[in-house]
Amino acid sequence: MSLEQYFADWLPRLEDEMRAIVGDAGDAAYRPFYGMLHYHLGWADADFKPDAIPAGKRIRPMLCLLACEAAKGNPRAALPAAAAVELLHNFSLIHDDVEDNSELRRGRPSLWRIWGVAQAINAGDALYTIAHSAFHRLRATGVPLERQFEAHRQFSRTCLRLTQGQFLDLSFESRGEVSADAYLEMIDGKTAALVSGAAAIGAIVAGSERADRYAEFGRALGLAFQIQDDLLGIWGDPQVTGKSAASDIVHRKKSLPVLYGLERSAELRALYAAPKIDVPRAVELLGQTGAKELAAEVAGEYTRSAMTTLGAAQPSGAAGEALRELAMSLLGRQA
Repeated sequence: MSLEQYFADWLPRLEDEMRAIVGDAGDAAYRPFYGMLHYHLGWADADFKPDAIPAGKRIRPMLCLLACEAAKGNPRAALPAAAAVELLHNFSLIHDDVEDNSELRRGRPSLWRIWGVAQAINAGDALYTIAHSAFHRLRATGVPLERQFEAHRQFSRTCLRLTQGQFLDLSFESRGEVSADAYLEMIDGKTAALVSGAAAIGAIVAGSERADRYAEFGRALGLAFQIQDDLLGIWGDPQVTGKSAASDIVHRKKSLPVLYGLERSAELRALYAAPKIDVPRAVELLGQTGAKELAAEVAGEYTRSAMTTLGAAQPSGAAGEALRELAMSLLGRQA
């Protein structure tokens, strides 16, 4: 089964599982509450009427399902855990939009922009709680009790790493200097932790003795993915990425190539400190410092580490091939 066929087969099942876990209002008083959740997840519009908009690529939960099957488990058994991974991801997006004052999410107004900050925080808290409750459904899918506990424990560790990463990200906004090592520690939590957790949980549900290998594979994949995103945020084609040219420079993000450039160019540091940044000149200076090449080299190192560790996990069958295909598609993407 190809990766495309795998997605076509399992995405509808994942959506059905997520809808069953999130539920709907049994009481009219809570209709707006569930309406907000459905809106963020792409299932409803702002008037709570049924809708179906692209609400993310569902990469993380599909990684969980693929890891489960590649580890010789039944992906049907892992569906509740995969849904939990995606719901946790969406909790983080709701809170990120509040904390970053982001007014748009997936081409629509952010939840907080429509219903206010307080309700958005509450909606995010609800998704966080619902995500944890999803693990109770593993019993019905036939997962042994000890695997249920271990999968949920891995999920809880992932939650903590995710919030630790967000803490560092927010703290960087008020720090004059951030080292490349500190940045890598931040994305290890904010980005890589959930990718790592998704792969590990799938393997745990399968009963694999190599769950730690799947976890390390996911971590390296997540780090390479984020650094690739950093490169696209400066040098990506706006026609492909859907973002403005050098969007990360426009927003003064301290991504990995920017940090390398700031270390090596006093002029770039001055530009970043100016009231209005000269974006073309900043990009030019980054090119002169070799920041692009340095960041790409680090991404390449994590890419090689991811594929080596995946090989050590010994994924099997068509799911194993699809898992490799998914990893390479993420690492070579242009958007």
